[in-house]
Formats: sequence, C-alpha cells, structure tokens
Amino acid sequence: MTPVLWRSFGDRAPVWPGRNWPLGATWTPESTNFAVHAPNATAVWLCIFDDEGGEKRHQFTEQSLGIWHGALPGIAPGTAYGYRVDGPWDPEQGLRFNPNKLLLDPYGLAVSGTITPGIDLLGYDPDDPEQPSDIDSAHATARSVVVAPLFDWEGDTPMRRRWRDTVVYELHVKGFTARNEQIPEDLRGTYAGLAHPAAIDYLRDLGVTAVELLPTHQFFSEPLLLERGLTNYWGYNSLCYFAPHGDYSAAGDRGQQVTEFKSMVKALHRAGIEVILDVVYNHTAEAGPMGPTLSFRGFDDRGFYRRVPPTQGAPDGPFGPYDDTYWDVTGCGNTVNSESPQALRLILDSLRYWVTEMHVDGFRFDLMSALTRTGTEVDMACKLLTAIGQDPVLRHAKLIAEPWDVSMDGYLVGRMPPPWVEWNDQYRDTLRDFWRGQTHGVRTVATRLAGSSDLYADDGRSAYNSVNFVTAHDGFTVRDLVSYDHKHNEANGEDNRDGSDNNRSWNHGVEGETDDPGIAALRRRQAANIMLTLCLSNGVPMLTAGDEKGRTQGGNNNAYCQDNEISWFDWGTDDAWLDVYDVVKKALRLRQQHATLTQRNWFEGRPTMVGGPKDLAWLHPSGREMTGDDWHDGSLQTVGMFLSGKPLREPGPRGEQLVDASFLLWFHAGDQTVDVHLPENDWVTRGEVVLTTDPDQPTGKPVDIGGHLTLGPRCVVVLQEVEQSA
Repeated sequence: MTPVLWRSFGDRAPVWPGRNWPLGATWTPESTNFAVHAPNATAVWLCIFDDEGGEKRHQFTEQSLGIWHGALPGIAPGTAYGYRVDGPWDPEQGLRFNPNKLLLDPYGLAVSGTITPGIDLLGYDPDDPEQPSDIDSAHATARSVVVAPLFDWEGDTPMRRRWRDTVVYELHVKGFTARNEQIPEDLRGTYAGLAHPAAIDYLRDLGVTAVELLPTHQFFSEPLLLERGLTNYWGYNSLCYFAPHGDYSAAGDRGQQVTEFKSMVKALHRAGIEVILDVVYNHTAEAGPMGPTLSFRGFDDRGFYRRVPPTQGAPDGPFGPYDDTYWDVTGCGNTVNSESPQALRLILDSLRYWVTEMHVDGFRFDLMSALTRTGTEVDMACKLLTAIGQDPVLRHAKLIAEPWDVSMDGYLVGRMPPPWVEWNDQYRDTLRDFWRGQTHGVRTVATRLAGSSDLYADDGRSAYNSVNFVTAHDGFTVRDLVSYDHKHNEANGEDNRDGSDNNRSWNHGVEGETDDPGIAALRRRQAANIMLTLCLSNGVPMLTAGDEKGRTQGGNNNAYCQDNEISWFDWGTDDAWLDVYDVVKKALRLRQQHATLTQRNWFEGRPTMVGGPKDLAWLHPSGREMTGDDWHDGSLQTVGMFLSGKPLREPGPRGEQLVDASFLLWFHAGDQTVDVHLPENDWVTRGEVVLTTDPDQPTGKPVDIGGHLTLGPRCVVVLQEVEQSA
C-alpha cells in the first residue's frame, strides 16, 4: 500500500516536542501534552476539532519508546480531539494501521458523542478484507476530550470500611433513578441523580454501605443491537478505561461528566457509602477481527489483543508467533492481552486513576479469569495479579473478582489469591435450591450459611472472601425467581435463545404474575426467606437493586439490552411487597448492630472460653445437635444455627474480650409445619423472636429453655438471647 501523505491537509499549528509521559492529554494553562503508544506506527496525527466539527491535524515529530508525543499551546479544557495513525497494513501479522480512521485516545479522560455503526468504522474494505478501507470515519465516531484536573474534594479520603462491615448493593446508575419522581426530571438517570438526597437517603435507610455500579467506563452499543432498535443497557462493552460514561451526565459530555462523577462519589462518601465500579478490562467494544476500528486496533492491534496459540508457520511478532485469529474467552470477540507490557500498564494506570483521582473505593472485575492467563493457561501468579497485589494504592482497594470466563478452565471460584474476594455462585445455587425444596439435606446449606469454609478456609482467607449473592444484574430478580420456571426474553429479539436455562427458580404453581392471593403471599414469603438468609449469612452480602421492593423484569433473565421500564428500578409503591422491604431493612440493621453476626474468625464448633457455649452449633428440629446421620439425611429441610456471643472468639482493638448477644436462627424450607425446640442447656435460657417470615411467630414472642416453636411452611425465624433480670 502506498503511504497516505496527510501533511498536505489543512493548516499546521506549531507542535512543541512535549514528553512521552504521562500518556493521554495532560492540560496545563500553558499547553496540553499529548502522548500515545503506537510502537509500530510510521506516522501519528493529533486531530483537534472545533465546535462545528472542523478538524485541524497536527503531525507528531517526536517518538520515544514506542510513544508518540507533542504539546500544543492554547488548548482549552473541553476541546475535542482524536488521532490518525499510519503504518503497515498486514492483518496476517496483526498490523491494521489506517489513517482514514479517527481513533479515540486510550488514555482519554472523557468522551464526547457516540459512534454510528456501519462500514465507515471498518478498518478494512468489506468487499476485500485484505485491503484497507479508504472511507473516512470521523463523521461516524466519537471524540476524546481534554479535561482540566480541577476539583475540590473538601477533605474526602478513602473510607476503607472492613469487608465484614460491608453490605454491597448492585445498581445501575441510570436505572436506579430513571423513574424516581422525587428527583428533578433533568437529573434522573445520571450521576447527579444518584447523588440526590432522595437516592442517597433510600440507600442509607435501607442499610447499604457500598454501591457496586454497573459499568461506568465509556461504552458503546453493539451494531447488531442497534439494528434491532435496542442498546447495550448494562454497559459491558467498554472502550475508554479512564472516561466516565458520557450519557450518565446531566451537565454535558465535554468534560462535565468527570466533575459530575466526582461530585457523586463525594456525596455518597459523606453519607457513609463506598463506591465500587464494575470494570470490564477483559475485552473491548472493537469486537473480533472483523469489528470496527475505534481505538486500540488502530494503535497496536498486535500488542493489545490476545491471539490464538502459536501455529506452525505463523509469523513472529513482538510477543511470539501469532496468526491473526483472536483468542476469545470472553464471548465478545476479543480478549485483552494482559501479558502485554502496554496493556498491563494501561489497566494498572486506569485502576490507580479511579482510586486516586476519582476517589472510588474498589472494583468488581468482570470475567476476571480472562485476565489471569499466561499464554492461554490460567495462572494465579500472572503479571496482573502480581502487580495489583504489590501495588501500594491498589492492594488497599476493595477488589472483587467474577472468578470465571466463558471457558471450561476459567472457573476459579475459591482460587483467587488475597487480597481478592469473589462472587460466590455456589452460594447462589445452593440457596436457590434450598428455598425451592431441591436440596438433598442441609449439609451444603450449612456450609454456605457459615461462610463457605470449603472454598476459603484452607489457605488463610476468611468468610469475607465470599461475596454472597442470590441474584445479580445477570439473571432473574428475586421476584421473578419465585414467579417463573422459565426465562421470557422475547423482547431481546433473539427468539428467547439468549440467557441461561439453569435458573433454579420456581413459579409456585403459576407462570408469571397471578391474582391468586395464596400464591402471591407464598411468593412474598419465599422472597423474604431468600433475602433474610442472604443478609444474615456469614460473608459479604450483595443485594441487587430493587429486589427488596419486588422489582420484576417480567421473566427476562438477560435484560442487558432493555434500557426501559423492564430494567429500571420501580419506585412506585407495591404495598404487598413492603413486608419484604421491612424484613430486609431489619435484617441489615440487626447485622450492623451485632458483632455476633459479622465475626471475622472461622467458627470452630467449640467454646471460646472454658465452660462456655460453642461458637457455632447446628441444631436438629428436635433440639439436639446435628449428628453425622442427620447431616446425611436427604429428607431434612430444617436446620437451626446457634451463634454465641459470649464471648466472641475475636478480641477487640485493644485485645479486650468482646461480648455480644447470642442468636438462634431457624431455616425451614419444608412445605409442612414443624415443631422446633430450644435446646435444654445453659447456653441460652430465654430467647425472643426478633426477625420472622412466619406470621404465626410474631416479633417479640418469647421462647424459654426447653420450649418449642411451631414453624409454618417455608420460613425463617431468628431468636435473640434475652438477658435475665437479676
């Protein structure tokens, strides 16, 4: 291919040499430094856009260590820009340079506009993919934005709340406030909307200590979705790892989104609520080899995306021999090569930026297993995990792994090293099965209630390495979990083929919503059972926004493309579900008030002091401790969990002995009533019902030693020790 001589286009303003660090656009009143990594490029142009869309190109003359750089005076914050990059066109070697394609800055701090999918964005000629496209893409793509780092944090500092004191609430920035009429209409669905007192007061009153935000890195919708008249609502199609998503900004997308995001974080911190970001570093919106050229592909395709394992005769590249087929364990067309020094640097720089500059408290890593690879093999000593573990900034942030990808060998639950915690899908599956009556006994249920020691106790980790959840953004809501046997994803336009078929749900006799009062009441009780169990299990509870108020997606278990009322939080009052909300709120309050329910040390099933009660005892409905035969009784659907607070195994901050109330929790998943007995020992002489989903066992009801309760079908009853008068 004959090189395109772009120097003849437009006027050229003076470009100072600048420097090769930091990457991205660094604004000062004197000049703005631009630096971008493109090690195999032969020419790079910085393209500055005026408010009318006019483009002025400035060719860089300086390049060092694979980084092209220059500085421009007189660049104001809010200026839109992009890059054009020339170099070899050889797709077989992963070289896809095409100066006809305007590229977003991989280190850009903000993005203005969006993309218009079509052949204009393709780096290749669709009629002859071996040849580069000669169509200019500037009119069809977004621009990066120069941002001034000016913000008054007013003393805001990292909260660093302990995991055992953390209650995670997974929510969508737009969906959580889009229908809240207490928030001004122009702020609904935005960062400012989430910072509004109406939103924050709800979270704080419920008992939430951390929000886990679905992706807020700048993302774009897939072309196939847009063709169906849908959009990517969840946001798991990121491209710009330093830029907050512009559509969630009420103030604008020319840098205002950065200030608005910071203001949201500051407001949440003032309310005692941490901010965790769901981040998608495993793949990008550029999709597979036939996808669009938007950013990384045009700068360093060979270095940034992972290729299939080496094949005989494949050409040699800087990281070994490759052919041009992407290696995909994300299901999205590409996998970011975290072994590549520059890709690794970008991920680490991005994470540090969000902690230091944006003040977020932690991250939940989507499909983390895809990033733990050396070659194609899972490696717990891989470069990324090693680098994060020793980083003085990142190792103190909250780090949550989704410990799987789409490959069979990528399932890593229980294997992530410290300081990582994990989404525990085994907790989810066990609790779903228990409450729909599909477990064979209670042995595994007890393990999950006590913190999943089978997964985390063997290498020094604690129960708080388990993020317990029963629902998440991906799958049924709690209301749908008790209302549908099957998924109903017709609105997604894929003939109901998408989404999991392994829902472990139960409709209780009728598919979908019903006017039958008996079924409706049973569903609410089951929802309360699920939520109460989640709130009081050992480990970190994660609630999905709206589950506590009966939010439904109409049976859609894959609502990633539903940016509408199917997905949005319903702030309308469904009085019938207020009892579930009340149970959740009380359970979280009880958890917050009692150290017995948030113990860091593993239970040992023995006394914490001579002559004292066991720290944990499992009770048969008859009142005796569970025996080996009981644990193997596949018909048993009721178990009691005694937790002693007299004293706690863990000492206080000055080594003092801590004492708290003791609790006895009864979990009954059977469809018949059952008598359960308070054990006849001196551990607890009297208890009182403090939480219940059984209407016949009201709060405040006393139970004495040797007494009994008759539990109705499918319920949870929590007894708290009552101190005896002198």
